[in-house]
Amino acid sequence: MMKYKITFLLFLGSVVFSLLISCSQKKQNIAPPAKIPVVEVIQKDVPVYKEFVGQVYGYSDIPIRARVTGFLTGIHFHEGFGVKKGQLLYTIDPAPFEAKVATQQSNLAEAKTALTKAESDLNRIKPLAEINAVSKSDLDAARAEYNAALSYVQAMEANLRYAKINLSYCWIKSPLTGTIGKTKARVGEFVGQSPNPVILNTVSTIDTVRVEFFLPEAEYIRAFRKIINNKPNKKQTDTTEHNNLQLILADGSTFKYKGWINFINREVDPQTGSLLVQTTFPNPERLLKPGQYAKVVVKVKDVKDALLIPQRCVMELQGQYSVYVVNNDTVKNKQVSIGENINDLVLVTKGLKAGDKIVIDALQKVGSGMKIEPVITEFKSRSEMQHN
Repeated sequence: MMKYKITFLLFLGSVVFSLLISCSQKKQNIAPPAKIPVVEVIQKDVPVYKEFVGQVYGYSDIPIRARVTGFLTGIHFHEGFGVKKGQLLYTIDPAPFEAKVATQQSNLAEAKTALTKAESDLNRIKPLAEINAVSKSDLDAARAEYNAALSYVQAMEANLRYAKINLSYCWIKSPLTGTIGKTKARVGEFVGQSPNPVILNTVSTIDTVRVEFFLPEAEYIRAFRKIINNKPNKKQTDTTEHNNLQLILADGSTFKYKGWINFINREVDPQTGSLLVQTTFPNPERLLKPGQYAKVVVKVKDVKDALLIPQRCVMELQGQYSVYVVNNDTVKNKQVSIGENINDLVLVTKGLKAGDKIVIDALQKVGSGMKIEPVITEFKSRSEMQHN
């Protein structure tokens, strides 16, 4: 009997020992909560900007036209370089127009000769008519002939002036100081009549440039009331108060000079539903060239006590937006409503409050109800470096 008791006690001790070892192993297998980076919801006043694609034009873009037809005989500038007002640019063969001037000079001389004769006849007949030596009809005829000769002289003078004007068009000069482009005609070409070149070149002033873009009607009504009310006059265009537009160039850089709106079209294009807006930017270094595309950045409004989170914290599914909120080290999926994007941040209009902790950069590693060890991370936004 004693033998069975000892055997039972040994068996019971073995079972208890095994259970203790098993519980110890389970405790060792329980992993600690994962360390997950989180950011806090920021609350601050922020400006809201919008970007519109615009095209650059010279402040003045003057086409150089051939106003008379003829063969191009000379080009007197370097393409792509500066020219001065009144500088000779092109010459067209003047020979045909010089011949017309000579012809009109001859016609004018003939008309003046006829006028001299008519005036002499009238002066001779006048005293004879006073003593009734000639009839009144002879006097009237002499006066009519004189008036006709005088009118003919005036017509020939006008024709001569017109011929000289056409001759002057053979020497094409720059209408302003600026930069000239590539010529569209070469020496020897017949110009001034389609399909041959009529516009030979363009001279632009680019110390200041115009940037035009099209604004949707709804955006115009919603976003530009303040800008329209504060539209600068000529004396205000150099003040920082109105120089509130920025330009983002094709390489992503921000143009160093700020601009202003100086023109908004009077009507909305019924075909596109958009409105033409013209802005002006200083360009003293001549970095901007006509034809370039750039983004015009317009400050639309200021939002007081805005709630901001990084864009990469937000998840989208079928038009619904959500984030992972951490409360008491527990992750919870929460729907939010969002507003405008501000670079790499987004405005949250509903669903969060200042100081809430949001999961960032580990959205695939967590799930609702999961316990984590939150690691607060400081997020540095690009918006802090732009629009200053």
